Amino acid sequence: MHLLHDPAAPPAAEIGFDQFLAVDIRVGRIVSAEPFREARKPAYKIVIDFGPTIGERKSSVQITENYALEELPGRMVAAVVNFPPRQIGKFMSQVLTLGFPDETGAVVLFSPDKDVPLGGRLF
Repeated sequence: MHLLHDPAAPPAAEIGFDQFLAVDIRVGRIVSAEPFREARKPAYKIVIDFGPTIGERKSSVQITENYALEELPGRMVAAVVNFPPRQIGKFMSQVLTLGFPDETGAVVLFSPDKDVPLGGRLF
């Protein structure tokens, strides 16, 4: 298991509050999902709506172990929206969709437990 995914790993080094504020984590709703057949590891291509200010952004997510394609549209998720886009094969991932590892290391999406306005920023 990768150190970042190891629940027994020690906490990361302390950072200042300004560093935390530099990471822009927003809530959005998945509007579409499709298989990412060209990916090296099983993945989906998703489109997330972050509301009128940010709009729709694309993301590649390795969540096939815990989620079927048909259950993704409509689900709220959290994502980092201010990292530079990342080229993954022929696909440009525009945001980093956030999750936590389950007991096997597979991703479980991070989302609010109630509907909240799209584009809301984590604080």
